[in-house]
Amino acid sequence: MLTLNSYLITMRIIKSALIQMSLPKTEGEGTIAEIKEAMVQKHIPLIEEAGRQCVQILCFQEIFNTPYFCPGQDAAWYESAETVPGPTTERMQEYAKKYNMVIIVPVYEKEQAGVLYNTAAVIDADGSYLGKYRKNHIPHTGGFWEKFFFKPGNLGYPVFQTKYAKVGVYICYDRHFPDGARCLGLNGAEIVYNPSATTVGQSQYLWKLEQPAHAVANGYFMGCINRVGTEQPWNLGKFYGTSYFVNPLGQIIAEASENNDELLIAEFDLDLIATAPTVIYEILKTDGTRISIQNPSELPAPNYIDTIFEPYVKSTILVPD
Repeated sequence: MLTLNSYLITMRIIKSALIQMSLPKTEGEGTIAEIKEAMVQKHIPLIEEAGRQCVQILCFQEIFNTPYFCPGQDAAWYESAETVPGPTTERMQEYAKKYNMVIIVPVYEKEQAGVLYNTAAVIDADGSYLGKYRKNHIPHTGGFWEKFFFKPGNLGYPVFQTKYAKVGVYICYDRHFPDGARCLGLNGAEIVYNPSATTVGQSQYLWKLEQPAHAVANGYFMGCINRVGTEQPWNLGKFYGTSYFVNPLGQIIAEASENNDELLIAEFDLDLIATAPTVIYEILKTDGTRISIQNPSELPAPNYIDTIFEPYVKSTILVPD
């Protein structure tokens, strides 16, 4: 059993930040390259402020350097896609290295002609590129005509060992589905970031239900980011911001406004994961025997697993001496 003193000594305090941002320049006000550059320039002061405040992990909103152009189904926006790694990720690698800060960079990715993804690159605190996540669940409804622009992801649900924590990414519409959230937990994620672009309506009601539920069910922290403002000429509705952090107990520990460009900073202790309700998985092996595991790293190799049964919750309690 951990004592109070040993718990205090081994705390893993993380300082993390989210940037929610309105669009400074839109379609008809410049070229696509100019619109992208204006959005990057608007982010830079907040990136630098995060660095000055010793933020360790920073995440931007979905396709952070463009408008949310999906309502228009205009092929001209294919031009905004870029390679990953590529010019934007390389630019952010310099800031990551300068400030010793992990940065999650969501951009429109071009793998090759006609093969485009909604992607987030993960850059470590030394500026090295760790890898990327490609959005798996692609909506095509109610103005969110994303299948016109994005192929479904094909990289699974990777978790990245950064300098400070094991980080996973889920992007916007993914949050409506528990499967990937579970996979990120099984893969060992300690913090999952969900960069989004979502507007008022039913989405706003679900915004504070689904992601706290993922955090509790899978035993990790989440940083949930949404852009702000309205974007012309698409008039999809108001992007309602309200970016937040939630802990493994489902408690929202920091929250941004609905309307303002903001750098939201929170500090939290990753050791809380060990004191939250623990998910126990019962595994049926191909030889007919069953095993119970708590730590996802204890999972047998895939060829040994026939079925993963529904988990049940076993409470673990930290009691000081």
